[in-house]
Amino acid sequence: MRMVAVVTDSAASLPTDSPSGLHIVPMQLLLDGEVFEDGIGLSVTEFYRRLRSRDSVFNTSSPSPSRFLDAFKMASKEADSILCITVSHTFSSTYDSAKTAIRSARTALPDVEIELVDSKSAAGGQGLVVTAALRIANTGGSLREVRDSAENVADRVSLFAFLDTLYYVWRGGRVPKLAYAGAAILDLKPVLYMKHGNVQNVARPRTRRRAKHRMLELMEKKIGNSPVHINVMHGDSADDAEEIRVAVDNNFDCKELFVSEFSAVMGVHTGPGLVGVAFW
Repeated sequence: MRMVAVVTDSAASLPTDSPSGLHIVPMQLLLDGEVFEDGIGLSVTEFYRRLRSRDSVFNTSSPSPSRFLDAFKMASKEADSILCITVSHTFSSTYDSAKTAIRSARTALPDVEIELVDSKSAAGGQGLVVTAALRIANTGGSLREVRDSAENVADRVSLFAFLDTLYYVWRGGRVPKLAYAGAAILDLKPVLYMKHGNVQNVARPRTRRRAKHRMLELMEKKIGNSPVHINVMHGDSADDAEEIRVAVDNNFDCKELFVSEFSAVMGVHTGPGLVGVAFW
């Protein structure tokens, strides 16, 4: 038995070789009337192929409390206590589902201590919070030490990303049609900045090359010469992500650096072609 296991949801963008002790609760994806669990039954390649066609109808929903409770039961078989880390409550009701599941676990798992942390982020930022917690858990840290590590990174993590198009954000009702139409005419690649669950549009370059360059410039202003942990993420754009990874590795003092892919449930809202960098 280990001291602490970590549970998170599938909004997190994680390295493919995530350490042991991690349990992922899938969000739900509704595709043309058929329900999938994120990462199960529908490959990322097939998902993006159908998303690019723009003919399919997509929607998403948070995991139910029962799915979190199932994950807690599995995690309790290998650990004395559990830390659950969710996507920011500003983006999803997932945090509330996990909180409800923890209340149920007091009866179902009375001997297992479970704590909950809001990552204040999503995708690559959430992935960095999870990997920080796992590092401490996998070296024998206590639940308090693992939680403190996660909360420390959640307070410090930032994220830059650019969208290839505003179409999917508009389709999800997050920008007005007029804004989408204007961006489409100008072929803008909006660069977004996220911290503490708040998202800002910080640049509007007109090519992917300029968007990548601008994103790295903005990172440099934030990081300077400080040692940094970095998660390069992408939505069906592996070549661009690798280009960014090389640039980051050459220009920053990286203590942690990996590439991750947006899950389907995140890709629905951003569309294919997204490239971003989360760091702390």
